[in-house]
Amino acid sequence: AAKQTKSSPDYTKADVEFMQGMIGHHAQAIVMANMAPTQASNAQVKLFCQKVIRSQRDEIELMETWLKDRGETVPDTGMMGHGDMKGMKMDMDMGGHPMLMPGMLTTEQMAELGRAQGTAWDTLFLKDMIQHHTGALTMVATLFDSPGAGQQPEIFGYATGVDNDQRAEIGRMQGMLTTITGRSPK
Repeated sequence: AAKQTKSSPDYTKADVEFMQGMIGHHAQAIVMANMAPTQASNAQVKLFCQKVIRSQRDEIELMETWLKDRGETVPDTGMMGHGDMKGMKMDMDMGGHPMLMPGMLTTEQMAELGRAQGTAWDTLFLKDMIQHHTGALTMVATLFDSPGAGQQPEIFGYATGVDNDQRAEIGRMQGMLTTITGRSPK
């Protein structure tokens, strides 16, 4: 088999857009999960938030590296250095228009989550993060629906992994929501 060289990209515009969009998507999940230490009351939810922060941070680095290695634009999420990310800009600026990827929370939803405390925060966080994760599944489906996209082994493996992880986490969050509220999510 012929080896791929830098001059023959084995990826598509949809692959690049997926990686760029998913960076912003993950960045918002980290901001949401970072509220847990001061706002969550449920130990399971707090632990889940720590896992989200770790896994999404690692995946952001992977996606940034993938884009850099191909000379593609790496979106500025204000997360460079991956500190506490308190002042992170939520709307990634891509050529002058902020983009909200599927499932991402609006400014209003983020503000509502920011004001909630205790069990109210736990419940709202889980509902919001289920919405957020469902959006990531939509992004993966869009990638695989794009002609030629998602075929490059790294992209295929990553997107498939995101799909599997997010589905498993949605199930876990629905279970936590049922435990906290005492009823099954609609």
